[in-house]
Amino acid sequence: MGENRLNHRKGGDFGSGYLNVGRIVGTHGIRGEVRVLCDTDFPELRFAPGNRLLLLRSDLNEPLPLTVEKSRPHKSALLVKFQEWNSINEAEVYKNSRLVVPKEDLAPLNEEEGEFYFHQIIGCEVITTEGRKIGKVKEILPLPANDVWVVRSDDQDKEILLPYIEPIVKDVDLQRQQITIQWMEGLD
Repeated sequence: MGENRLNHRKGGDFGSGYLNVGRIVGTHGIRGEVRVLCDTDFPELRFAPGNRLLLLRSDLNEPLPLTVEKSRPHKSALLVKFQEWNSINEAEVYKNSRLVVPKEDLAPLNEEEGEFYFHQIIGCEVITTEGRKIGKVKEILPLPANDVWVVRSDDQDKEILLPYIEPIVKDVDLQRQQITIQWMEGLD
């Protein structure tokens, strides 16, 4: 999951203290530029020149810090040049690696305007306005019209697809890890 926000848009956790912002899927040219599939609502911030990212890969003992030299959109990806790599040989070995940021580096969101990160919503208890417990948010599906929260039902061991729209989602209380919804026919 990535660093996405909800605002009738797309957040999530990679490892314990990091949020995924992208994945290196290949190289481009011979000067160390890489193709990155973005997993953030903030590509202009995360891939801005001078910004520091961390590279995670299972064979590394600790995250590898990288500094963005430049980036630009290319088809469905970003082309990113890191200051630390100057040839295709230096970049090639990091193909299929994750680019992350520490959770502390998150941009503040306006919760009053309905902006939340995915990782803040996943795991929250869902209850109805009448107080009936529905279950916990298991995952979030970012769809074109609106996000859909997948809620694992407490009593029926099934999944309920809950659209993140104003008539249904009435309150999100991150302190209590609780979401209040207005139950409507067709949700079960």
